Amino acid sequence: MANREALRELQTRLAGRLQAAGEGVSVSSWLAVEAAGQRYLMPLGQSGEIFAWPGVQTVPYTQPWFLGVANLRGTLVGVVDLATLLGQAAVRTEQALGETSLVAFNVALEVNAALLVDRLLGLRGLDAFAASEPASAQAPAYFGTTYIDSQGQRWQELNLQTLSQHPAFLGIGA
Repeated sequence: MANREALRELQTRLAGRLQAAGEGVSVSSWLAVEAAGQRYLMPLGQSGEIFAWPGVQTVPYTQPWFLGVANLRGTLVGVVDLATLLGQAAVRTEQALGETSLVAFNVALEVNAALLVDRLLGLRGLDAFAASEPASAQAPAYFGTTYIDSQGQRWQELNLQTLSQHPAFLGIGA
């Protein structure tokens, strides 16, 4: 019975999005975030719930970007510092951490983790950008298109599903 209700809810949401697209209404495709001064776009279908910084329990002998585990709605979730994972310098004081957010991976990805971001910048659709560039050949596999807005700011699309399976994220060979 629950599966039928979930399917009905999904169909209703999809019908609403299709109708909005047909009427020329902008449909958001990404959650826009900032980490260490860089702007990122996370596909809404791969992004999950957003949480205020809850504090974490550190775990010894882990990668520098793995901050520890947090209790999010009764579930222990691994917390990954997105900026540090991507090789950017990030200074994390307790006060600065209090202003950050965690973006959980969508449950459909079956990844029990959340990404620490410095700021949430809202939702973005394709119409928010003036130009785009494909990812360079040297870019990690989880980097998608780079979008450029009308102010010239660059936004890097992150494929969270690909990121979650990348050897660096899994701690293999790192």
